[in-house]
Amino acid sequence: MLIGPDDPPPVTVLRAGSTSPFVLASDHAGRAIPAALGDLGVAPRDLDRHIAWDIGVAGTGVRLSAALDAPLVAQAYSRLVIDCNRRPGHVSSIPLTSDGTPVPGNHDLSSGQRAAREREIFAPYHARLAAVLDHRRAVLLPSVLVALHSFTPQLGSPDRPTPGGTAPRPWHVGLLHNHDPRFALILRDLLRDEGDLVVGDNEPYELSDLDDYTVPVHGEQRGLPQVEIEIRQDLIGDAAGEAAWAARLARLLPLAWARTRTAVS
Repeated sequence: MLIGPDDPPPVTVLRAGSTSPFVLASDHAGRAIPAALGDLGVAPRDLDRHIAWDIGVAGTGVRLSAALDAPLVAQAYSRLVIDCNRRPGHVSSIPLTSDGTPVPGNHDLSSGQRAAREREIFAPYHARLAAVLDHRRAVLLPSVLVALHSFTPQLGSPDRPTPGGTAPRPWHVGLLHNHDPRFALILRDLLRDEGDLVVGDNEPYELSDLDDYTVPVHGEQRGLPQVEIEIRQDLIGDAAGEAAWAARLARLLPLAWARTRTAVS
């Protein structure tokens, strides 16, 4: 067993029985590492950085779940152990380096060691998310999948260069979409109408079948309205920022859903 009795469970679910149309998913909410893996050879200061988790998303997700009375499915373990928004076997599923930082504990893993991370962390998280969505479908509740993420204001640094460069990222928030952009684009426009935000469209990343897992598998394959929201980490780096963004999204998500339903009908 990889996860021991003193390790946290891999997934937390809040308000699973809610009838809100929104289902929140946080692939990178936590930064726990199973005791059996030590610190993966990564310095404590780096385990505080964005490479280990999506800074601010855990608190923002809990607050947004409460404000919307919506289900939240959140992952507890660090993306350095296994990235729950990557298909197993993807080059960044169990990263050897992240934003210039080596992860020695991920080198030379056996197939059994990789399988343990998939079986005990990746699989339970996605099974719980699937169970929430499938139950809602069975009882005829509409579902809008909202994947919550955050992004670092700047990748790399002069002493730790990254292939994508080190230019600051100007967006306050990005809305990511793939095959069905309707809900994401409506929410994008609502955020732009706020007047105080730089809103990215498939920025700072593009969502794709190859490089993402949660939205393509749980949202698109079920034919659900869906969006991945990326909030810049310096905006939700404290409780005040988390509360402000949760309140903003709690106000705008229902408007986006109402407009989506009107456009479809």
